[in-house]
Amino acid sequence: MLVLFIAAIGKQKKDTCKDYKIEIKGVRSANFFLDEAAIVKLLKGSLKGNIKGQQKSNFDLQEMESVLHKNVWIKEAQLYFDNQAVLHVTVEEREPVARVFTTEGKSFYIDREDKVMPLSDKVFVKVPVFTGFPDKKITKADSTLIHHINQTAQYISANSFWSSQIAQADIVGDCGANCWEFEMVPVVGNHVIRFGNGENIQDKFNRLFAFYQQVLSRSSMDKYKTIDVRYAGQVIGGKSNNPKVDSVLLRKNVEKLLQQANEMVRMDTIQNNLKTTYHE
Repeated sequence: MLVLFIAAIGKQKKDTCKDYKIEIKGVRSANFFLDEAAIVKLLKGSLKGNIKGQQKSNFDLQEMESVLHKNVWIKEAQLYFDNQAVLHVTVEEREPVARVFTTEGKSFYIDREDKVMPLSDKVFVKVPVFTGFPDKKITKADSTLIHHINQTAQYISANSFWSSQIAQADIVGDCGANCWEFEMVPVVGNHVIRFGNGENIQDKFNRLFAFYQQVLSRSSMDKYKTIDVRYAGQVIGGKSNNPKVDSVLLRKNVEKLLQQANEMVRMDTIQNNLKTTYHE
């Protein structure tokens, strides 16, 4: 038995990689930021040679996974050999949740884990846009800002009303040292939404939605220049002295958005009821 065991180990060391299979996973079912060729290039660089035909003893799978993890677009990577000496490589891409523009016009993505990622020549991702990010080395305070951008962007994307209504969010820093706030520009309306920072996001959007539903859908849309939801339990509307838009058309557009949002809520309620009935 000992001889057979030693012989098996010796055979395994001499075995060569017969083939490889690469699988890319991500939120998108197609149009990935990475392709198989890019991953093969990284693996060949780690092996310092071709993948197929190389002895399995040359494969340090843990080190190869580490090499893949260094790629900014790769969130997770797993490698293993099957009993046919085929190398399996599974890579999970990062998911951009927001696109950020700096004060000097540079641009980058951030993902759900606050990872900063460059733009891609291959794929364009439609995500909430934030402008006015400080163009300097990212500090601890900036990391907090990135996290708040991340959380705010995810909330907007997950809500059909706000993803249709919010065109972009400007980052303004006129509230003091190391202080910043969001000012959101709507698609429908001639006002600016003073949102504050990325805390209490749901409460702020709920109050803003109530203001749209109870005030803007019933009054002149050019009545307010600013809508301020920074303070808990309040919505402050600042009147505009220079109307620039057709208030009737804007009111109809807001009503349409509200109807769409209410329809989405109704459909979600029906689906949840069906799921509950099914489980019961």
